[in-house]
Amino acid sequence: MASVIPDGIDCDLHPALPGIHNLLPYLSDYWSDQVTNRGMVDLVSASYPLNSPITARPDWRPKAGKAGSVVAELTRHALDPYGTRFGICNPLYGVQMVFSEDMATAFCSALNDWLAKEWLDKDARLRGSIVIPVQSTEKAVVEIERCAADRRFVQVLMLVSNDNPLGRRVYWPIYEACERHGLALGVHAGSNYHNAPLAVGWGSYHTEDYVGQAQAFQTQLTSLIVEGVFAKYPNLKVVMLESGFTWLPTYLWRLQKFWRGVRMETPWVDRAPQEIVRSNVRFSLQPIDAPPDPAMLERVIDHMQSDELLLFSTDYPHWQFDGERVLPEGISSDLVRKIMIDNPLATYPRLNA
Repeated sequence: MASVIPDGIDCDLHPALPGIHNLLPYLSDYWSDQVTNRGMVDLVSASYPLNSPITARPDWRPKAGKAGSVVAELTRHALDPYGTRFGICNPLYGVQMVFSEDMATAFCSALNDWLAKEWLDKDARLRGSIVIPVQSTEKAVVEIERCAADRRFVQVLMLVSNDNPLGRRVYWPIYEACERHGLALGVHAGSNYHNAPLAVGWGSYHTEDYVGQAQAFQTQLTSLIVEGVFAKYPNLKVVMLESGFTWLPTYLWRLQKFWRGVRMETPWVDRAPQEIVRSNVRFSLQPIDAPPDPAMLERVIDHMQSDELLLFSTDYPHWQFDGERVLPEGISSDLVRKIMIDNPLATYPRLNA
């Protein structure tokens, strides 16, 4: 087993909001009354059913309440064992699922304030991602501007299964704000379920949804590249969170092949897709959808043609590995340092401050 090194940076932690009532102190009187009068109990996304085995490791699941809802347990399980220097919190509470722009904006702002007060204030190692109301680009940018003043926020968080392909120009003001403030754009597995999560419609089982996430990441990465996001915002870093990465070499081969054939329709894509990914896109380590043979994983990483693409993550409290085997077998000590320290620092400039 490859050994972790101290001062690593965990790029994917999931603090859990115990319930919607925890947002009430951070909502205006109007929205607090709305939650109470409507009898709203919780916003639980079907992407992470509370009792699903993959939602929380058995040894990280509390006897009562949601896994990952206590700061002390997160630090004991995911920070202290690895000597982690920084941990980036990515809340996956279902505030993106509502259709109302105004309600989504209120809930996102409250969730960001809750994260800062209840988590970032309580452990100096923690950093945060800004959850935005994608129902309105204008309101999303306002929320980024509001939270960016707090330097502990290092990323803007969106879900991979969104209302539209992420390369669409309607979202470009979000990317401009990210680039201007030195914020990475985190694209995390999950859906707001405004559209079918699968390319062919609605599945019957959670397994279909979970396995199909890799296809969603490929679709969104194609959109970001082909529609010219990185040509317009060359300094933007996009982090694919909980995406897996072993699909990347064959995907890039196919994308590059067809880009060469029809590149006349997208003249703004002035670099090969493989080069764009190497310079602007990163992938969290967990889940490691890798073969058990270390030599085969080494070949996959070699085919990625870069040692700068992977970022260390435990994906706490999701069940992606057993014990402390957060790193795959067979990777070199030099690559461990790149994954745990060098790559995250290069991806998140606010960590250097």
